[in-house]
Parts: sequence; C-alpha cells; structure tokens
Amino acid sequence: MLNKLESLEERYIELGAQLSDPEVIGNQQEFQKLAKVHSDMQEVVEKYQEYKKVTTGIAEAREILEDEKDPEMRDMAEMELDELKEMKERMEKELEVLLLPRDPNDDKNVIMEIRGGAGGDEASLFAGELFRMYSRYAESQGWKTEILSSHENDVGGYKEVIFSVEGKGAFSKLKFESGVHRVQRIPTTESGGRIHTSTVTVAVLPEAEEVDVTIDPAEIRIDIFCSSGPGGQSVNTTQSAVRVTHLPTGITVSCQDEKSQHKNKDKALKVLRSRLLEKAQSEAHGEMAEARKSQVGTGDRSERIRTYNFPQNRMTDHRIGLTIHKLELIMTGEIEEIIQALITTDQAERLKDVQ
Repeated sequence: MLNKLESLEERYIELGAQLSDPEVIGNQQEFQKLAKVHSDMQEVVEKYQEYKKVTTGIAEAREILEDEKDPEMRDMAEMELDELKEMKERMEKELEVLLLPRDPNDDKNVIMEIRGGAGGDEASLFAGELFRMYSRYAESQGWKTEILSSHENDVGGYKEVIFSVEGKGAFSKLKFESGVHRVQRIPTTESGGRIHTSTVTVAVLPEAEEVDVTIDPAEIRIDIFCSSGPGGQSVNTTQSAVRVTHLPTGITVSCQDEKSQHKNKDKALKVLRSRLLEKAQSEAHGEMAEARKSQVGTGDRSERIRTYNFPQNRMTDHRIGLTIHKLELIMTGEIEEIIQALITTDQAERLKDVQ
C-alpha cells in the first residue's frame, strides 16, 4: 500500500507542476483534463501526507523514550506515542478505503425515476412522498433538482415522476436507493383501520452526457401528442408532449411537463441517454455483479430494499439490517444516516474483495 501511495504522491506533484506550465494553461482541454485528475487525487495524497507526519511523530516519541531519563518527559512521550499509534491505525483504514477503485459514475449527476407499484392510490401517494423526501435531501446537500416528466393521479400522488439531481457526488450518495420501497400504513380512505402494504419502485441512473452515449437520429421515432393531466383529461390543446422511442432497444420516454415541444424533446432525450448508458453498463457488469453479490445489493429495481412502517414509526433497510425509529424525520429528507451506513457497508465489502 505504501509503495502505491508514494507513487500517487509523486504523480500528484508532477501534475501540479504541469498545471503551472504556460503551454498546458494555453490548451484548455488538456488543462481541464489534468486538473480533474489532480483534483481526484488530492484527498488521498493529503491523507497520505498527514499519515507520514504521524509516522515521523511516532519515531520521534520512541527516540525520546530511549534517551530520556526524566520521568515526566517519559510520561508525556508515552502518552503522545499512544495517541499517535491510534491515529496511525485509523489513518491506515481511511487510506485503504481511499485507494479502492472509484465508481466512474460517482461524480455524475443523477436521473431518478419513481413509480407507484402495488397498492393503487396509496402507492402513488407514497411515490409523491418519496419524491419530496429526496428533493429535501438534495436541498440539504446543496444540489439542484428538476422534474423531467411526471404523471399525477386524481388523489395528488404520482403514477410516475422522473427528475434530475445535479450536484457534486450526487450519484455516489443516491446510487443505493434503487429498488422496491415498501410502505405499511393505514390509508386515509380505510375506514376499518387496517394496515395496507404498498410498493414504490425507485431507479437511480447516472446522467449520461452526449459524449457518453451517442443517439443516432435514424434509430429514434418521435411522436407528438397533447398533454394529459390526472384522469386522462387534456391539459392543453397544443401538441407539445413528446414521446421518444429508441427503435433498437424499444426504450420509450414521454415528457409533457413543459409547454414547449422543444423543451420536452430535450428532456426526453436526456432521460433516454441515461437509460441507454445504464443498460450498456448493466450488460457490461452483469457477470461481475453475478460473481460478487455485495451485502448492499445489486441495485436491481425488483429487489425489495426498504420498508417504511408508519404505525411503528420505523424504517428498515433489509440489505444491511438497519432499523431506525424516526420515520417522520426520514420522510422530511433526513436520510444521511442511512446513506452513510450503506456507503460504509459497501466499502467494507469491497475491501474484502481486494484483500
């Protein structure tokens, strides 16, 4: 590990020198590429530099213990040595995690798709609540959200809502939210007080740039139609809604939230690109995922990942056995504790694979 860290530090210093070179500065494309690599290495190099200071401190404290006769000075050196040893052990674990191969999608923005599943109106109402939960969490992280496509129903919920989340590290934190979310509660329409179980499906896709996925115009069909609201009634008389079908895969995306046909088409293509990227990556990683089923799960949309039990004020994440009894706060967007637990478990699983 130390040899790898030493090489990384040398490369980091080299890149810093290159970024000060007038020729590199003059070539903005090259400059941005190198700046991105330099920035990605910064955290691990700075942690390694701290680690080296700690190891130097340990060596100095040991020297004092060997040479010093004054009992008071020896006591101080022993205390310092114990503290530094603890720091060294903790930093070694942190460096192991920082050296894990990065998910290339971690820095990407996100397209999230939430759909009501089993449970009719109750499922669509919960889909709307999950959308608000993620929107508030995004706001707490300083991220920007935008609805790309939505289909509301008569009770104020969503049959489907697709939205983007833009911000640093959005995919790295939200990627474990893919799967089936189950809700257990007494619906407002239930007169007998019986608890109903409904499901909502969440998909989290890395947003694909045009450089990631090229869509051949000859391979898509675009249909224009009138937007419709809850219950299917027409909400405007102009044909501004857009349906894009990718002919080779059969993937279809509809967008009708904007009054402009052009904007709806742009949003539909944005979602289509992300679905095509996810499909390509899923196929490429299929064998790897089969070989290594991590405890956190595969992110499969059919996998039940979480239960929200309202009568017991309880949220349980089934993948890691985490139960939290503060559902009302979770539904207001306080999900950082859950996300950090999932990240920590995933890191532990991946460390097992490399050891």
